[in-house]
Amino acid sequence: MIVIRCGSAPVPTVLGEHPRVECSEVPTKDDVNRALYEIGHRRRVVVCGTDAGLAALLTRLLRTENLDMEVAYVAEDPTPATRAYDLPTGSAAAKLGVRGEAREVPLIRDETGTVLVGEATVTGPGGAHLVGEAYADDERIFSGEIDTLTVRPTPQLPGVRATAARPRRVLRRSWLPARAVQLGTEAGVITRDGVTGRRAVKRTSFYRHTEPWRLVSP
Repeated sequence: MIVIRCGSAPVPTVLGEHPRVECSEVPTKDDVNRALYEIGHRRRVVVCGTDAGLAALLTRLLRTENLDMEVAYVAEDPTPATRAYDLPTGSAAAKLGVRGEAREVPLIRDETGTVLVGEATVTGPGGAHLVGEAYADDERIFSGEIDTLTVRPTPQLPGVRATAARPRRVLRRSWLPARAVQLGTEAGVITRDGVTGRRAVKRTSFYRHTEPWRLVSP
């Protein structure tokens, strides 16, 4: 087992005796490649950091065909990913990372091969309304103008769910489960796991990869 520390993320004491690789807060390609080299024959990695750090590691595991590796996640505080997968945080998460068992869960990615672990939101530029149309498989999520499209992975099949926040709508939003969520828009700004894209896009999709990933779970 090896520990990947992203930025200044705290590393619980229980992980202190294990080999550690220091990375950027959001690991770069070079960071992850160096970590994979250090991992060697070990088949479990514990990520101490944020959802963005975990997503960066999984993106590289996907692209290097290393999804058979067991991955544990230690976040200091609750995040969209810990809530999505019902994971503990802090010391409890570290103990789970050492002693827990891995199980296969759906891997959600976008058309660029970037993995989503917690939450993606799409708005118009500058936080303006999002204009377009989106589908969860064959079911329409919205058509027209909304405030925000939100997409989250799920630990169960079909693997992803989405909802639309509509202007002046105060009723509880419904979530639509799917294998894939597709959006066409005039201009959409995507925030993936807390990291906002630099440019607006006209199309995007989030969907279940053909292979799962192995999450160390309660």
